[in-house]
Amino acid sequence: MNSGKPARYGLDWTREESILAFDLYCRIPFRKTKANNPDVIKLAQTLERSPAGVARKLGNFGSFDPELKKQDITGLSHTSDLDEAIWHEFNANWGELVVEADRLRKQKTGQPLSDEIDPAFPDIVGPTERVTTAKQRIYQSFFRASVISGYNRQCCICRLPHPEMLIASHIIPWSVQEDARVNPKNGLCLCASHDLAFERGFIGIGTDFSIMLSDRAKRSKDASSQSLFGAFEGKKIILPDRFIPSRDFLSWRLAEFMKRQN
Repeated sequence: MNSGKPARYGLDWTREESILAFDLYCRIPFRKTKANNPDVIKLAQTLERSPAGVARKLGNFGSFDPELKKQDITGLSHTSDLDEAIWHEFNANWGELVVEADRLRKQKTGQPLSDEIDPAFPDIVGPTERVTTAKQRIYQSFFRASVISGYNRQCCICRLPHPEMLIASHIIPWSVQEDARVNPKNGLCLCASHDLAFERGFIGIGTDFSIMLSDRAKRSKDASSQSLFGAFEGKKIILPDRFIPSRDFLSWRLAEFMKRQN
């Protein structure tokens, strides 16, 4: 008699399933890793598991996340050796995670996760992306999702909460450091206006996460410039729940910012 439960209900998780779960963990806000989340339900259907089981798996990964621990947010306690192995294997190897998860997803469903691409994402011409356009797109999709979800879908400067107007901005441009291209710690969630200001050197971010203004921005005394730039000088960006910006990346970008002031 069919109980109505998914075919793999109660079975141990495989490595392949765990990789897909960790990929999803990185793409959605931790507070939304719930059984009623449409993305959780979709993965559960793909894996023929229950949404509650997938949600528990995402909670397991949260147990290893140091940024959550700093906020006194704890994941679930019933983790496995496989959970820990997946965390340590891919937490610093983002490009491999993205490629492997995409391969497994296509193997199970025949479809990629999403075609959503950051509207401000540059064309990439480095050696890695010359292989295929498809690889470029999955990198873009993962970077955008992981960065924007980490900041709970709001600009880290002005708190604008509309995802369609948010950019996953790179601290170190992809053309400069290839191994940082997909790393969500190389990202800031910025509204379109502050993204452009950051890219053009009107604003900078210090290694203490404080917002700095360029000489050009300081000279602008009109009301619109004051509202867009001056109101935030000296304040600190809103930090994400996960993937805190790397101070090494910020230090590199700050040096570039200071060169423009000379």
